[in-house]
Amino acid sequence: MSFFAVLFALLIEQLQPLPRTNPVHDALTQWMRWTGRNFDAGKPHHAWVVWGVTVIAPSLLAWLVYLALGRFNVLLALAWNVAVLYVTLGFRQFSHHFTDIRDALDRGDEAEARRLLSEWRHLDASELPRTELLRHIIEHSLLAAHRHVFGVFFWFVVLSSIGMGPAGAVLYRMAEFASRYWAYKHRTVGEPTNERLMALSQRLFSLIDHLPARLTAFGFAVVGNFEEAVSCWRRDADLWKHANEGIILAAAAGAVGVQLGGSAAPGVTPDRSKTFDRGAGTGDMDAEGSTPGVMPVPGHLRSIVGLVWRSVVLWMLLLALLSLANLVG
Repeated sequence: MSFFAVLFALLIEQLQPLPRTNPVHDALTQWMRWTGRNFDAGKPHHAWVVWGVTVIAPSLLAWLVYLALGRFNVLLALAWNVAVLYVTLGFRQFSHHFTDIRDALDRGDEAEARRLLSEWRHLDASELPRTELLRHIIEHSLLAAHRHVFGVFFWFVVLSSIGMGPAGAVLYRMAEFASRYWAYKHRTVGEPTNERLMALSQRLFSLIDHLPARLTAFGFAVVGNFEEAVSCWRRDADLWKHANEGIILAAAAGAVGVQLGGSAAPGVTPDRSKTFDRGAGTGDMDAEGSTPGVMPVPGHLRSIVGLVWRSVVLWMLLLALLSLANLVG
């Protein structure tokens, strides 16, 4: 059932994607505000309460609905899985940003590309050189692909295999959204925020994302240049501040032979180490804060798209084989 649920959800999402402004995102934002307003009084243990209500409660609800529908008809349970995956999994939730930026660069309109990147990632890209502009587009797109596709895919498959339906997809999406929301509220909105809640949400999402990030990196290595991807993974992942992001970006850089990393412009995420004193070891190629490879050019944008799609096909084939083995067994 997992294979067909993912397949149907991806097909529907390609044919009828959620619009850029959609009620699902608005509902999530309102949910975060409501839980914070009603369960967070600033005490240390309140961080756990808010995170549990915000993330665990919707996951359990998705599971209970799945169980209830499954008692009536297995097709209703499948439809519920597809519906939940449709709003949690998919390329089109971020790919329109990537496509618009790529089209602007194809037209030679770098000013528009910078404006679109700034609008997407809420950063000042006006002073980025062309290569840095391309580099940030590639990095943000790779991380978005992981968080909107591979991370959700992993947790859906894991929990659905033990009878919890789409609870894994909801768990990953809510944890990822919570880690971004509290940080954004603290940094940008200027509202008072329980710093323990912000730190807890980021730490728990990092734990939830630990294995999916490594599987995403492994998939990039398999469908790309395996030797270079693994080499960059081992040598250069520490160039980024956040380990999960560094592993994904380093492996992708090696898989397609593009140079990623380097100095970050103010306000650019993912946060990177300011010193880059880790990464290349003694005797290795000196990355100087970047992975080895060719400086980014527009052609690398298409290479990244191909890398992501080949990875999707790889994991779908593996899921199909596992589903077939389960049926035969």
